[in-house]
Amino acid sequence: MPVEIERKFLLKNDNWRAQAEQSTRIRQGYLGALAKASVRIRVEGDHANINIKSAELSMRRMEYEYSIPLEEANEMLDRLCEQPQIDKLRHIVKYGKHVWEIDEFFGDNAGLVVAEIELGNEIEKFDMPGWAGEDVTEDPRYYNVNLVKHPYKKW
Repeated sequence: MPVEIERKFLLKNDNWRAQAEQSTRIRQGYLGALAKASVRIRVEGDHANINIKSAELSMRRMEYEYSIPLEEANEMLDRLCEQPQIDKLRHIVKYGKHVWEIDEFFGDNAGLVVAEIELGNEIEKFDMPGWAGEDVTEDPRYYNVNLVKHPYKKW
């Protein structure tokens, strides 16, 4: 069973920007509300995928992800996904032995910047960069599926 183990952090400052190796614009939407899972369509640069994650909003979740044709992904985003959608710029920062994904949000979530790190298990040790702040892994407001329904600008 594919599992994602991920922690989320707010940022203390912009010092991470000098370390960003790559940045990609992401557009993603969700295909309706399901009790046991979220189904997401994502266009990331010139690639697209469909992603299914178990509904619990915690560090460990089941996750399935499959590539889909870019044209079909855009059609689903335009015609089938809930509105508004997530619009963000993902920055890749290598720190220590890990890769951090820093998402800078736009639209209704403008001003929100969240750093994520994927781990091999829940107790894996990792180097904490000086720019990483409060751990918000267990706060459901910071999950993309909730940012669609309750955007940052309305907090």
